[in-house]
Amino acid sequence: MARVLVTGMSGVGKTTVLEELRRRGHLTVDTDYDGWVLADGRWDEGRMDRLLREQPDVVVSGTVENQGRFYDRFEQVVLISAPVEVLIERVSTRTNNPYGRTAEQQAEIATYVETVEPLLRQGATLELDGRKPVAELADLIEGLQR
Repeated sequence: MARVLVTGMSGVGKTTVLEELRRRGHLTVDTDYDGWVLADGRWDEGRMDRLLREQPDVVVSGTVENQGRFYDRFEQVVLISAPVEVLIERVSTRTNNPYGRTAEQQAEIATYVETVEPLLRQGATLELDGRKPVAELADLIEGLQR
């Protein structure tokens, strides 16, 4: 594989894809968990630097707010995208986070997607359709070469 950053909006299925890649035996890191995000909301840069220095093959994902600082440290940046209606449906039905259930929150999500996703697209080396089956998305990421 390579050092791969998986990015995309909340609800697109990044965590699910990472879980599938992990199940297949790949090293994955979801920076939303296990202390990767510091109190100020930024990734722990020293920890990320160590990971990328020590692991030639790793798939990383997590909150999009600070990923731009790290794009140049990955061989591949994969954007998983889906229509805003799909994202809102997925976010509003999550059981681990109540955000996204009200009309006001859904409007915020739509505005955020409209503003942020084009920025993510600019840094992506590959864009995948988040409506595809998880196994197919994992196959495509798995096939990335350095």
